[in-house]
Amino acid sequence: MKVFMADRNLPGITMDQLAGAQQAAIQKSQDSTEQGRPVKYLRSMYVPGDDRCMCLFEAESPDDVRRVNDEAGIPYERVVEAHDLAPRS
Repeated sequence: MKVFMADRNLPGITMDQLAGAQQAAIQKSQDSTEQGRPVKYLRSMYVPGDDRCMCLFEAESPDDVRRVNDEAGIPYERVVEAHDLAPRS
């Protein structure tokens, strides 16, 4: 599977709302996987000074990631392929 980033502009979002959006993304990813379209939520980074949030997902296609986010009701500006450069242990 590839890694995709959902790039978001979330002005005025609270940390509670952000936590709720994260839980919705996790749940909808699990639902998608159970329905035969594997999507795995990996993690998010929020930059409060810019109101930006970048969320990483593993999936077969960006359309699967868009569908998960649409179903979760989480806005995004774009979904693009990304290379996760986390160090391997």
